[in-house]
Amino acid sequence: MNTILKILGIAILVAIGVGFYFKMEGDDPLGDTVIGVAVLTSAFILMPIFLYVRWKGKKLEDYTLSDKNMKKMRENNRK
Repeated sequence: MNTILKILGIAILVAIGVGFYFKMEGDDPLGDTVIGVAVLTSAFILMPIFLYVRWKGKKLEDYTLSDKNMKKMRENNRK
């Protein structure tokens, strides 16, 4: 899964670079389209996959501010 993330991330960066290249060459609509598709891909495909990989196997309750965690934080600050 990490390999997919790396490949997808590099492909998105290359697509953004190609979009800016097209914009510099004078083909603004095509450049804007390529950049837009790359940004949308990063937001709706890359980010959810990244979040899934990073949160896999972790408990959400360890990262939320519940009463139990607030008590732990207060005890750690007193020490």
